[in-house]
Order: sequence, then structure tokens, then C-alpha cells
Amino acid sequence: MESLKNGDEKAYKFLLNKFHRKLNAYALTLVNDHSMAQDIVQNVFLKTWKNRIKLNPEFSIQSFLYKSVYNEFINTYQQNKAMMLLQQKYVDSLQQVVETTDESSIERMLAIINKEIQNLPPKCQKVFILSKKEGLTNIEIAEHLEISIKTVEAQISKAFKILKEKLKDNYNMMLFLLFHSPQKEYSKI
Repeated sequence: MESLKNGDEKAYKFLLNKFHRKLNAYALTLVNDHSMAQDIVQNVFLKTWKNRIKLNPEFSIQSFLYKSVYNEFINTYQQNKAMMLLQQKYVDSLQQVVETTDESSIERMLAIINKEIQNLPPKCQKVFILSKKEGLTNIEIAEHLEISIKTVEAQISKAFKILKEKLKDNYNMMLFLLFHSPQKEYSKI
């Protein structure tokens, strides 16, 4: 514990080798998802290293690590729960917009949105369509267009900013519905 507190990387590696598999198995019993369990354990080890100065050498490192995994699980659960509540609110409000808007109005909105997408600067338009219509990831777009991921992110942000300005408040919900929904029903955009 003292070696770890003093920044000894060998002590940290020893800790990883001794406890990683056990903590991963414990985290897996909490979340029942391999990648999430690995993320939790990785976060615990990173936080342990980052805050090693605060470790109390009188406490059991094993107890500390197990308690840290449990606390990280609780934090992850609460964050996911909050995100799910927020997503549900968006879905509910989108459902209301769709139910209260007639089909001709939706088609008019789609035509206007499509026109504004066509008016985006060429590079911005290309990145935006690859991302939102074709469903490519930022990494795939960067590789396909031979540009950096930062450029992809900047172009997508720029596109949303331009569209938001052009389309105003009336179309924000429609944009959200079209480009954040797992089912892209409006493939004609």
C-alpha cells in the first residue's frame, strides 16, 4: 500500500494482476454485461491510481477495491437511469408532436428539411448525410473521406447549427426525431 501511495508502478501492476479478474467477475454479477463490467473495473483502477495519495495503508486494499467496484456500479446505474428518464421524456414529447401533426404537415416539414440539407456547404452536407442518413460512425466517415475525426465532429455540429438557425424552433423536434431515432423511417431525406 505504501509503495502504491508513493507512485510505484510495480505496486500498481501487482494490484492489477492480483485483483483484476476477481473484480471483473464481481462487477459482472452486478451488471450482467461484460463490457460494462470491464468499464467499471477499469474506472476503479484508474481512480485508485489517480487518488493513490489518499489511500489509507491501514485499510485492506482488497476491501477498498471491492467497495470501489460497488460504488462505481451504483454511480453507473444512476447515470444510466437518469439518461433513460431523459430519453423517455424526449420520446414522449416526440410522440405527441407526431400524433398532433397531420401527414401533409409532416411531408411539408420533410421537404423543407431536405431543401436545407441540400443547401449546406458541400463538405458539411456530405459528412452530415453519411452520418445521419447512411448511419456511418464518425470513425468510418473519417476513414472514408480521409479526414480527421475532429473534422467529422466539427462538420456535423456545423450542420446542426445551420439547420437549427434555418429551420427555427418549429422544426427542432422534427430534426431530433429524424436524426436521433434508432428507426430512420424517413429515408427520403
